[in-house]
Amino acid sequence: MNLSTNHQSQGLNRREFMKQASATGAGTALAMASETQVSLLAAPDRTDVPGDEIQTPVKTVPLAPPDKQSPSLVLPELVERKVGWAIVGLGQLSLEEILPAFSQCRLTQPVALVSGHPDKARLLAKAYGVKENAILDYDSFDSMVENKEIEVVYIVLPNSMHAEFTIRALQAGKHVICEKPMAASVEECHQMIAAAEKANRKLMIAYRLHYEPLNRKVMEMCSAQALGKIKLFSSSNCQNVQAPNIRLSTKTAGGPVGDVGVYSINAARYVIGEEPVDVYAVEHRPAEDPRFAEVPESVAFVLRYPSGVLAHCECSFGTAGSQRYRAVCEDGFIEMDPAFPYRGLKLSVSRTKGSAGTPEKADIPIPQINQFAAEMDHFSECILKNKDPRTPGSMGLADMKIVTAIRESARTGGPVKI
Repeated sequence: MNLSTNHQSQGLNRREFMKQASATGAGTALAMASETQVSLLAAPDRTDVPGDEIQTPVKTVPLAPPDKQSPSLVLPELVERKVGWAIVGLGQLSLEEILPAFSQCRLTQPVALVSGHPDKARLLAKAYGVKENAILDYDSFDSMVENKEIEVVYIVLPNSMHAEFTIRALQAGKHVICEKPMAASVEECHQMIAAAEKANRKLMIAYRLHYEPLNRKVMEMCSAQALGKIKLFSSSNCQNVQAPNIRLSTKTAGGPVGDVGVYSINAARYVIGEEPVDVYAVEHRPAEDPRFAEVPESVAFVLRYPSGVLAHCECSFGTAGSQRYRAVCEDGFIEMDPAFPYRGLKLSVSRTKGSAGTPEKADIPIPQINQFAAEMDHFSECILKNKDPRTPGSMGLADMKIVTAIRESARTGGPVKI
């Protein structure tokens, strides 16, 4: 923004911007952001400046609260009971994110651990209050049917193992939440959904961004067409993966599309609100880099939707970090950058009025939360109240169909219908 512009003109532009913003789904948060920007340009307060004739009187305030307990003190909410969870797979994600998130859950508690490393499992069991007889390995996995404390099983395993252990947990009478991608193939997704229906148990896919407030604000604004119709969507989810890593192996169903590209695929759905009809994809496998002997380093793809919206996305295991998306609309754009990490997400909105208008950008300040705690408590609430999860197995299946079509397009060099 050019600070040398006439101040009166600036005020009019901002008033017009806020007037337009208040009539859209961007709403209060966008107006607050604009007011903050305006306040930065306002004249400084001149009260109590030496030499002024008018002095501001000194105010007195009570120095101690009238009661022993402050009325603003937030007390913990008591719940009738918590749902018992078993964590299957004690790798980096479980140790660094999922297990610590239990301390911020209202309805969820760990009651069992499943691991092929007994020493690590015993140490974690002591740290999180899990009974030693509730430590299982993959051979004794099916015995969880006897443990009535286990109500939900969280599958945090390599992609190639998702279907097998999801189905086994469902057959043991447990509800299941499975990390994404849902499985290694479309057929496995169908098998998992069928097993849940047969067992009369709930199956949820761990799309944590559906429980994160900034991404949910994007869903709200896009659904309301806050900046007019969506015309284009772009997304990038890239990182630099070092070997050895299960994501670099075809034996564990690795590769960038299923692992990080699925974030862009899923975000395109909740931004655009449609399913794509076809895709065109290209990939790159650098011969000089041994990390990419089995999976591509980078994949770029374009998804086409029935309304005419185009989504162009990229994912990679061999670049610097890039985790963002943008919805380009008739009257501006909505941007998340970064969009996909566990913390530190940022949402901004830019509005342009008319073809010659100057865009004005505002950040949307929404407090962030522990995404894993919110995700897990949502599923526990679904168990307690017999509700359908927000991100069911059918969503994982829809994304796997797109992932499969992207891989086929990259292999054949032509567009593939979905």
